[in-house]
Amino acid sequence: MYSHHLHVHGCCLGASWTRSSGSSGSPLQELSASGRRSTVGGGDVVAGQQQLVLVSSRKFFAPESSFLRCSASSTTSSSGAPSSSSPPPPAPVVSDNAKKISSRTQKIMEKLVGAAGGNQAAGGAGGASSYEALKKLDQQWLQMRSMTTTTQGMMMMATRKKKRRQEEEQEEEQVFDAVVCGGTLGVFLATALALKGMKVAIVERGPLRGRVQEWNVSRKELRELVKMGVLTDAELEDVIAVEFNPSRVGFDGGTEVWVKDILNLGVSPEKLIAICKKRFLGAGGVVLEGMGVSKVNVFDDAAVVLLDDGSTLVSRLILDVMGNSSPIVRQIRWGQRPDGVCLVVGTCARGFENNSTSDLIYTRTPVTQVGSSKTQYFWEAFPAGSGPRDRTTYMFTYLDATPNRPSLEQMLEDYWDLMPPYQGIKLEDVEILRVLFGLFPTYRSSPLPAAFDRILQVGDASGIQSPISFGGFAAITRHLSRLSSGLMDALESDLLDKENLALLNPYLPNLSGVWMYQRAMSVQLDINPSPDFINNLLSINFQCMEKLGDPVIRPFLQDVIQFVPQAKLLISIMVNKPLFIPQILQQVGFLPLLDWTRHFVALAAYSVLWLAIAPSLLSWVESLPKEKQYVWRRQLEAWQYGSGFDYNG
Repeated sequence: MYSHHLHVHGCCLGASWTRSSGSSGSPLQELSASGRRSTVGGGDVVAGQQQLVLVSSRKFFAPESSFLRCSASSTTSSSGAPSSSSPPPPAPVVSDNAKKISSRTQKIMEKLVGAAGGNQAAGGAGGASSYEALKKLDQQWLQMRSMTTTTQGMMMMATRKKKRRQEEEQEEEQVFDAVVCGGTLGVFLATALALKGMKVAIVERGPLRGRVQEWNVSRKELRELVKMGVLTDAELEDVIAVEFNPSRVGFDGGTEVWVKDILNLGVSPEKLIAICKKRFLGAGGVVLEGMGVSKVNVFDDAAVVLLDDGSTLVSRLILDVMGNSSPIVRQIRWGQRPDGVCLVVGTCARGFENNSTSDLIYTRTPVTQVGSSKTQYFWEAFPAGSGPRDRTTYMFTYLDATPNRPSLEQMLEDYWDLMPPYQGIKLEDVEILRVLFGLFPTYRSSPLPAAFDRILQVGDASGIQSPISFGGFAAITRHLSRLSSGLMDALESDLLDKENLALLNPYLPNLSGVWMYQRAMSVQLDINPSPDFINNLLSINFQCMEKLGDPVIRPFLQDVIQFVPQAKLLISIMVNKPLFIPQILQQVGFLPLLDWTRHFVALAAYSVLWLAIAPSLLSWVESLPKEKQYVWRRQLEAWQYGSGFDYNG
């Protein structure tokens, strides 16, 4: 589970991105996966964006620090326009130490960009980024945690028109079965649909190509693409840039566990997306690059997509794969404060001599004071495919979106101090290749059900990712088979109203139950636990899981929550560490625990339904009319995926 933080789920390094109209960049994206209207690099300020910035270049030596303060003086609404209905958000509390941040971080990033001679764009998951992108992202983070709920100024990206298109508009126009908005991750589902005979188009704001920085995944997740025909076995091996073992899970002063074959592959997005794009075009697909989505009008008989250049596309179905910064998602979630946020900073650097293993989740400090807030820092580290001495390290934390939370720039200042002792190196002895930073908001009301006829959110846009992961690539591949078969059923039976599309993003108790884990791993402002509480909690959990063996620890590390392994874990903790239970209750709180209990009971029910009831229903479902087959197939899938039985080791 922790494994999917930065790498697995498309967590790709670098990208300052506020994913926008046609851009799908995955959670950690390279450079600026932003776009204009909703993209990180330069888009609207949105409540709920996934953004990751990357700056790449040559050699860096730690500069002397000077003083420069980054300010966010203007107020921007979620639609990107100045807000006149609410006062400006309060300025974040900046300590004297934080004032030094901008000088050190700014010099590092500008030195990198200067040495690289500028940034190279890389499709939805790439683009130019800079210190300015960091300031812009921090301003967006400030506005997110200072937001006020309002309906004024909301941008109506999608509109339902209760009528058919005019007959004259229907003459001689090409009608697609599906238009995929956001190609960097959407290309996988688009290719799967095209290979099944659907007429599909991809709209991508930037060029449809992957970045240089790898995505870290497990082989099982990658093999989903082979299963769907998107890759061949030979191509799968070709896109793997680096493979390593074992991986460490460890906590300051406590348990240390080593595992194998989890997030141990570094996949080249550049190669992977190039192969998928070629296969998609060969299957008759259409790619529109350099095009953003301006508006979507949904009629009774089709949806019409208006592009930035004024042209239109007509489609039976729109698949929104633009991330949770999607302008359509922004409209649906308007005024909602994220329930949780993960802030991430890191680098890819050259000069690591001991570089054959990885860290899936690791801590080496207790709760840390950052500005006027406290937080627990976590680490991940992986060998990079660009060279034997190249290594990617991430420092991240889980927070709520309240005004006193630290900025990304404050975290970067801590990163420059904490990363060298963590990796056993001196900062001046390594060559910084890329600097990354990002923020990943999550919502309890996920997956997001369809809010419009003929429009469905997919991947991070739907919130299908775990709240303790960063979504992206693995969040797409895990559900690729389910989504492609479900969408085929919906298209063939013309079940494209929002009620039927909502069945493709069902309630999943194993996903909803993970919220308690995210809360337990974050420092609440209204609770003052021991500085070592989170380390002790995780250490106890993994100590018990290690004793219970692979059937418990391996699914957990791959974001899969199942009833029996979780029940065994809870019993083990209560038996072996009974005095720690009151501390857990204090940290989590009674109401969140009650909410978790509801999902845990549902997890048990879904497990029984999938194992005991579903097998006897399969032949009966096949005898039903197509419309009812569609409904029951989606219900069976909800039982399977909601109980974690889509995972088979």
